[in-house]
Amino acid sequence: RKRLWTMRQFAGFGSADDTNARFKYLLENAKGTKANTGLSTAFDLPTLMGCDSDDPLSSGEVGRCGVAIDTIEDMHRLYADIPID
Repeated sequence: RKRLWTMRQFAGFGSADDTNARFKYLLENAKGTKANTGLSTAFDLPTLMGCDSDDPLSSGEVGRCGVAIDTIEDMHRLYADIPID
């Protein structure tokens, strides 16, 4: 094997804006290294289960173990100014 594995940092917490800032930090600090050549998004449990943050079933779980995404606008903010091509 001649190529290195793609290394993806698994990250996500709080809001889309919080995670976007973290992604930018990881990418900025990976410049000039072979680390963090990709990103993988950690979504919170309500997002994974298809529940909105304001659903009673989401109580106590929003943004706890990943990023909370409820709308397409959240997705746009999550990946704003991050090259995804």
